[in-house]
Amino acid sequence: MGRRGGSRKHQVNKFAQRKRDRKEQEKNPQEKPGADTRKHYEDIVRENAAFEEYYKFQKVCPEAEWDTFMKSLKDNLPTAFRITGSKCEASALMKIVQSQYFSEILNIKLSEGEKEEGEEIKPINLSWYPGGFAWQLRLSRTDIRRNEALYRLHNFLVAETAAGGVSRQETVSMIPPVVLNVQPHHKVLDMCAAPGSKTAQLIEFVHADEDKMPTGFVMANDVDNNRCYMLVHQAKRLNSPSILITNHDSAVMPTLEITDEQNPGRTKPLKFDRILCDVPCSGDATLRKNPDIWLKWSTGNGNNLHGIQYRVLKRGCELLDIGGRLVYSTCSFNPVENEAVVHRVLQETGDAVKLVDVEYMLPGLKFHKGMTYWRPASKDMVFYEKYEDVPEKWQTVVRPQMFPPKPEDLPKYNLEKCIRILPHHQDTGGFFVAVFEKTALLKWEKEGNHTESTLKKEESEKNSAPVKEPPKKRRRMGGYREDPFVFFSGDSEDVYPSIRDFYDLQQSFDPTCLLTRCHIGKKKNIYLVSPVVKDIVSRNENNIKIINTGVKTFVRCDNKNMVCPFRLSQEGLQSITQFIGPKRRIRILREDLILVLQNDNPSKPPNVTQFSEHTQQLVKDFATGSCVLEYKEEAQDPNLELTLVGWRGVHSLRAYTATPDTVHYLRLLGADYSKYDVNKFKKASEVPESDAEVNDVTMKATDDVTKQNGDNVNPVVEIEAENMATQDVPMTEKTTT
Repeated sequence: MGRRGGSRKHQVNKFAQRKRDRKEQEKNPQEKPGADTRKHYEDIVRENAAFEEYYKFQKVCPEAEWDTFMKSLKDNLPTAFRITGSKCEASALMKIVQSQYFSEILNIKLSEGEKEEGEEIKPINLSWYPGGFAWQLRLSRTDIRRNEALYRLHNFLVAETAAGGVSRQETVSMIPPVVLNVQPHHKVLDMCAAPGSKTAQLIEFVHADEDKMPTGFVMANDVDNNRCYMLVHQAKRLNSPSILITNHDSAVMPTLEITDEQNPGRTKPLKFDRILCDVPCSGDATLRKNPDIWLKWSTGNGNNLHGIQYRVLKRGCELLDIGGRLVYSTCSFNPVENEAVVHRVLQETGDAVKLVDVEYMLPGLKFHKGMTYWRPASKDMVFYEKYEDVPEKWQTVVRPQMFPPKPEDLPKYNLEKCIRILPHHQDTGGFFVAVFEKTALLKWEKEGNHTESTLKKEESEKNSAPVKEPPKKRRRMGGYREDPFVFFSGDSEDVYPSIRDFYDLQQSFDPTCLLTRCHIGKKKNIYLVSPVVKDIVSRNENNIKIINTGVKTFVRCDNKNMVCPFRLSQEGLQSITQFIGPKRRIRILREDLILVLQNDNPSKPPNVTQFSEHTQQLVKDFATGSCVLEYKEEAQDPNLELTLVGWRGVHSLRAYTATPDTVHYLRLLGADYSKYDVNKFKKASEVPESDAEVNDVTMKATDDVTKQNGDNVNPVVEIEAENMATQDVPMTEKTTT
């Protein structure tokens, strides 16, 4: 993906450095770090007197509901997930989930101590989620992982998450992208995107029209370089050519350039139609998921974050186009992080930005309306009615902008249009959501535009040679130094003609949207982006650090006698398949597709003679090499259509799918995939040797991958797990035919 910054002349001799470090340690001995005092989540006492005092005083929860609120906070968080992917695959998977896995849950009785005896375990469909594709289970992740009776459900969630058929995400976390109301033509910015579960939703909404590539895109940004690689993992699972991942401080996000559609020879500032502003917060509404917050909660957490939250939201309003929508959200109960930030921005923006009521978009969701009165507190738990009452020593902690609006000004701001979800409302985590709409330019935007136009007019009137400006100081970019984005020049690109001719690509396909990540040397992987993403990357690569973009579409495959040195990649197949001609497509029968998937050992691909007469005739004169395998269900589910990367060998035909994808397709076809569905509770001696090998290679890796929704995941582990779970199968066709 990238390489560490720095040139060779700055590299350090590690042995010499180690010797210097030892000498320094001898001169200045330091105390050894103390023992690890961290507690296991199960051992944490879920109480904090300051937390209760603060939120009772703020009246975040009605007094009559307080005991229920606190009891809910101390319980483990239920599991929730969304079914994703193409509409036909998602519908088919939904039927399987309901008929197979949910029927198990409804008849299960967990061992004593995990759930109260006789308590009903019933999957809950989230009525407000589009298409009904989101579910919540009255089971925590621990319940599912540790209970043998649920091992098949656990295997399903692990494998489908790796294959991209399921996204495991907290229920309330799904709300912001839903109320953002994203359409396929929208330019979308996710300002604080990592770890990426909401970004994944945005991508899904942009791809709602599956028949064509979206004209919109998603730009997922995060200030933390390491956390950006979580976003790379999410993007790889969703296989979109319409996403960019950037690494910048969102509070000072630069204004990027894009081609002006009205005047293609010129550029204009990039303004977004939709912006998600899920800001860094104290996270005290995630106590059910992160019990360690009980140990470290204080009023100072929210006060310290108010400033950065305000700056991010303000910058979001500036980058939003007129008529656009912005969602501000936190996983915090604190009004200082929520309503106070919203009020502060509304005060500054005046009539140019307003809050929108989105209750109609969330049918059946229980929530409280936004607060209109609260009192900031200092670290010593003293509450203040007005800023003038704050002692001088606390005036840098409690700021004037943290106070609520005056009663007579309340109608200006409509803070009651905000949404505050408490854990006991529907057995979830807590969340805060505010939806903004921009109706006009902000007052400082108007002033800036006026000044800019005046300067341009004066310069043209001078009619003199332009003065050469000194070079601007470039922002120092930390973390990994990314490889370049090198776009194809078109039909004249050295490797493109062979790709075009072999795959019979249509004339409507634009080869300049293909790119590689190297200027020199062999092109190993070729990626595809949408035209609008190409435009943004080409014009702004020097203005902002772009971590990743594009979906892998072609992979170098230097086999002997290959007409085209590149094979198709399953990741980019959905984006390129509409342009591939009939020369490289094979429509096979259900039993043939099952045969291909079940015989996934690359060293023993199924011989053509094993297939039906129908498929044998199709491949009889079919040239060897990479191809598209197509299947359309005729009987059980007429809407189910599957498209896979295949390989026609001299005497064989096989699929080119990673193991999680293989399991996914076999599940949709109703075929046997039992060798992957290993019961981890059984002793190794009880598991067939072949099944144990499959389980070791895939399930362990993909189980690590499913942690991407946690905030404390090591991105290096994420990347390694992703590589292990979705790596392309090595080509061995040449040696076996």
